[in-house]
Amino acid sequence: MVSGGREEKHSTRCGHCKQFAPEYEKIAKTLKENDPPIPVAKIDATAATALASRFDVSGYPTIKILKKGQPVDYDGSRTEDAIVAKVKEISDPNWTPPPEATLVLTQDNFDDVVNNADIILVEFYAPWCGHCKRLAPEYEKAAQELSKRTPPIPLAKVDATAETELAKKFDVTGYPTLKIFRKGKPYDYSGPREKYGIVDYMIEQAGPPSKQIQATKQVQEFLKDGDDVIIIGVFSGETDEAYQLYQEAAHSLREDYKFHHTFSNEIAKLLKVSPGKLVVMQPEKFQSKHEPKMHVLDIKHSTDESEIKEHVVKHALPLVGHRKPSNDARRYAKRPLVVVYYTVDFSFDYRVATQYWRGKVLEVAKDFPEYVFAVSDEEDYSSEIKDLGLLESGEDVNVAILDEGGKKYAMEPEEFDSDVLRQFVLAFKKGKLKHIVKSQPVPKNNKGPVKVVVGKTFDTIVMDPKNDVLIEFYAPWCGHCKKLEPVYTELGKKYKNEKNLVIAKMDATANDVTNDHYKVEGFPTIYFAPRDKKNNPIKFEGGDRDLEHLSEFIEEHATKRSRTKEEL
Repeated sequence: MVSGGREEKHSTRCGHCKQFAPEYEKIAKTLKENDPPIPVAKIDATAATALASRFDVSGYPTIKILKKGQPVDYDGSRTEDAIVAKVKEISDPNWTPPPEATLVLTQDNFDDVVNNADIILVEFYAPWCGHCKRLAPEYEKAAQELSKRTPPIPLAKVDATAETELAKKFDVTGYPTLKIFRKGKPYDYSGPREKYGIVDYMIEQAGPPSKQIQATKQVQEFLKDGDDVIIIGVFSGETDEAYQLYQEAAHSLREDYKFHHTFSNEIAKLLKVSPGKLVVMQPEKFQSKHEPKMHVLDIKHSTDESEIKEHVVKHALPLVGHRKPSNDARRYAKRPLVVVYYTVDFSFDYRVATQYWRGKVLEVAKDFPEYVFAVSDEEDYSSEIKDLGLLESGEDVNVAILDEGGKKYAMEPEEFDSDVLRQFVLAFKKGKLKHIVKSQPVPKNNKGPVKVVVGKTFDTIVMDPKNDVLIEFYAPWCGHCKKLEPVYTELGKKYKNEKNLVIAKMDATANDVTNDHYKVEGFPTIYFAPRDKKNNPIKFEGGDRDLEHLSEFIEEHATKRSRTKEEL
């Protein structure tokens, strides 16, 4: 396309595209009359999928201005005046694209830039990685937006395939990996990956990790109406060394907990502590006679950051807390976890009944400090209860223990009481319980090029120490999985005669993955399980899921003996 040409990628079904069509016709007419004329084109992105993919089109309409064949994103308003002005500006022979706002970091400048930044976001990427290519335009737009702030928040990138020392130093094993650095200290980034999400997340991260409270009323409200752990640092002022240390420690836990601090004497009196103390306590609804009302840490000169973090994490959960979908991944990841399911509702009308059953759990939990206990609302966890085989139990209260390695134990339906719960926990402790495995039937014929794995055969096939195993976890409804299926079958055929190598697949929606090291957070997820490192599988990330890249992945990680084909 000639210099300054522009094209629109649209979809025939898209309402926005239909609305924009008459305006686009006017733009085409105006630019055709320009001197020299500037061509205008449109492409049905649903038909020309290869082109849409090449130009990273993910929404409709997408407008690109092509300058000597190179695309320039257009993010302005969809009006004739704005678009014509932008095209004319870019068509000028002297126009050059604005410099990237994303900083490029290498071994030579990394420390200088990162160690001197109050906060900076760094992306470690690989040039061939599809996820990185998709992130790149969003990341650059976020970098431009954040560079305009006062003070600006810089965004940077590192080619991890070229800067291998940096990648190794910061444990980069997949792409893209994003890390926030504060004065050179790394923290994991777990925010969104599109422009506005990145901008909002980084603005929030640039603020202090702890919010100041000034009125005793706020603390009283936390206690009366709170739903989560209350963390308050009490200090004499902002110059207090203990306060500085507290802020440092709070940075690394700010994703998981809300931190507060105060310089108020009234609040110190209410909490019955002197300055330099960290108070961790539960709201009133979670307090009980079996545990202290508050846990206080004295922050001294000799106290280090890890002690503060340890104090928060250790006391963040009450003896029996309320596990729910919004907090279970962060608060209740520790195993073994004893869960008691019933109608859990702390609102005024149902609180008495909720606390009645919770009280019975407390009686047992106090004697088993090595386990985490929680109550969960049965409606919130209906699918979990179904997997446990307790959906039709007929009981108002059901119990399960979730253990390491994804193992689950269900209590036989019985009228619930403290003694019944105690017997169940004791039986678990003595190793007398049999765990439940959600599994499809074991296939009678499993001689195809791709071995089918179900919950009951995960350990015997995937964890078999004699074989390297490539395992794909899929979902029957997943489009990416369906697209991968013929490629994966070809892969199975290619390595069918390879000794000690198994190509396998598992429907992760119908079967339990009975090992915690094989985390499935999206579909398809592919792991390579070397025969000598079954608890340290390697996840396939970044590369295209085609025969070439999957084969390279296998060749790279296969153990020596399994590379030897039978005919050799």
